[in-house]
Amino acid sequence: MFQLQSKHPASCSELVGKVDRFGGVTVRDFPPDISEDSFNIVLKASLASWRREGKIAVWLHIPISLSRLAAVAATLGFTFHHARQDQAVLCLWMGEGESRLPGFATHQVGVAGAVVDESSGKVLVVQDKNKTKNAWKFPGGLSEPGENIGATAVREVFEETGVRTEFRSLLSIRQQHNHPGAFGMSDMYLICRLSPLTYDIDFCTQECLRCEWLELTELARTGDTTPITSRLAKLLLHGLRHGFHHIDLAMEELPAVYSGLFYQLYHRRLPA
Repeated sequence: MFQLQSKHPASCSELVGKVDRFGGVTVRDFPPDISEDSFNIVLKASLASWRREGKIAVWLHIPISLSRLAAVAATLGFTFHHARQDQAVLCLWMGEGESRLPGFATHQVGVAGAVVDESSGKVLVVQDKNKTKNAWKFPGGLSEPGENIGATAVREVFEETGVRTEFRSLLSIRQQHNHPGAFGMSDMYLICRLSPLTYDIDFCTQECLRCEWLELTELARTGDTTPITSRLAKLLLHGLRHGFHHIDLAMEELPAVYSGLFYQLYHRRLPA
């Protein structure tokens, strides 16, 4: 919030922000008609006050409609931290020594669902459209913010194939750096085991070239697939023959140290 002094329009009060538990200040509210000169005066005064109070960092959440203010902040030492949709976040370290501010997210999370029909020994696979190689793979896509990986797998499988499923376990995690599809960042690719609730295929023709229930034995030996899909097909065959408890990383929801929050823990089940 700003409060402009009526007698001296060029003289503004200081920025009002929310102090976090680390001693930083976050500012989210800016008058839509403030000029760059007025903002420069306000920001300088605010920084002086926050330094006197011992604050160690400042975060400015600037809407895209006021992007001109970012240039003003840059002259006072602010740098871009990240941007999301209609907002850019700038930061300034004011503590001692080098900045200890955390970086923004360095990974994207992709999730695929291996839908296994235990009665037939078949698994649901797709071939992506517009790929250089039409390889069989498990349907999947990127996890959305705040979405559990099991929910991502179920959602993506339904969107791509029309088959409804139920989450069973986590099977594998692949980490890859400098991923071309992640703007040069790192990529985490997780494959979940799902059970089918429906079986009729109605695949998305915009994303998929083909979609089939394929024998796991065929998927494990065919050359028309990716290395990770082939490896997971062998793993699923082992689970089908000897029990999925040998390969599953089951999910358990536990309370977090932050009051009212929970997290999901994936691990092999302990013996009874």
